[in-house]
Amino acid sequence: MTRRNGYALLSAIIALIVTLSAAIYVGFASDEGSATSKNTPAQDGAPRNPAAPASTGIWVGAWSASPVGAEPGTEVAGLAGSSVRNVVHTSVGGKSARITLSNLYGQSALTITHASIAVAAGPGTAAAVADTMRRLTFGGNPSVVVPPGQQVLSDAVRLAIAADTDVLVTTYSPTRSGPVTFHPHARQTSYLAQGDLTEDATGVAYTGRVEAWRYLTALDVLSNESDGTLVVFGDSLTDGITSTENANRRWTDVLSRRLRTAIAARENVPRYSVVNQGISGNQILASGGGRPADNQAGIGRFDRDVLSRTNVKVVVIDLGVNDILRNPNLADPNRILDGLRTLVRQAHARGLKVIGATLMPFQGHRGYTDARENVRRQINAEIRAGRVFDAVTDFDEAVRDPYNPRKFRPDYDSGDHLHPSDKGYERMAETFNLQDLKGAAPAEL
Repeated sequence: MTRRNGYALLSAIIALIVTLSAAIYVGFASDEGSATSKNTPAQDGAPRNPAAPASTGIWVGAWSASPVGAEPGTEVAGLAGSSVRNVVHTSVGGKSARITLSNLYGQSALTITHASIAVAAGPGTAAAVADTMRRLTFGGNPSVVVPPGQQVLSDAVRLAIAADTDVLVTTYSPTRSGPVTFHPHARQTSYLAQGDLTEDATGVAYTGRVEAWRYLTALDVLSNESDGTLVVFGDSLTDGITSTENANRRWTDVLSRRLRTAIAARENVPRYSVVNQGISGNQILASGGGRPADNQAGIGRFDRDVLSRTNVKVVVIDLGVNDILRNPNLADPNRILDGLRTLVRQAHARGLKVIGATLMPFQGHRGYTDARENVRRQINAEIRAGRVFDAVTDFDEAVRDPYNPRKFRPDYDSGDHLHPSDKGYERMAETFNLQDLKGAAPAEL
């Protein structure tokens, strides 16, 4: 072999190595952000260039809701032949998205043949911004079968979603699937249309309205705006049951806005998204009837609704009032406190810091008695003494009437003497110390 031929061969080998390295890099970049599949087909409206760099960032929860039970009236047919359009509101933005669908309360397999995600054209509408409509896939397929009692995570799809934005997630099932897993008291209007109108952007045919979320339990985004997820775990006081509908005025919504404002002002606070795992009527210790149980007790659902959330960093717990009010006998404060401490131990085992809330007053509510008030005070005394949580947010002190601490301050009362008004929810969020979000769980000795 001549020296010239040797140089030519060496140059060819180097060129081949460079080409292969580039191809490998493109392959890894294209896979980044995929939820379950490396072969997800290009979505409508997504970049067509296979070499286009994928979004960077980390996966965090932008919205979530706990499955509560089986929707009444759907026991046999489910919602066969209907397009279910859920409207959810983001706490943080991102460049890619994925969803979780649940068939927890289904008695038969749920077949979804078509699903989509889009940015809503505005508040209070089923219409989408047309060029944001994306078809969702599951393991690369447009359809998926969710067994009873199970859930499924979609593939990631590239879609720019801003914080504080309504997002439309639509599913279509052609077959009878039995009970629909849902979250009632959503304080958000979602929609229903007949036929497969999953990718219809006009929203005109979505004439059915419901204040509930169906099947959908989470929306995650690949984000550069957040370093993790803050999960709020509670009852109707977290669910926001008396807040203004379609206005995102739950205390968790206000907290999310506070956190984003502080981050934008470059305050020294963690960059966390906020997701709401409140269930109206929820208790720490007792579940509803059925198998699986409706409105599962906090100690039973904590793993599913907190520990299994995406990239969770901190949990806030606001539970206990229903254990006092709904107990046919006088509740034992020590059992309630033991239940709270059980949740804290589970969180600490995962390295999560736990912030706990004092129990707010309820004099004037039909369930009030002086004996129950005494139980509430005993629990709050332990919480304030630092013998339950890593840090405390004192909602009781924030909203109580200074002239009668057994009841809400009048302008913070929704009128039922148990749940706050919009102003009361805002006060709860304002009293929350953002500095408490710093740090991790204490080391276990």
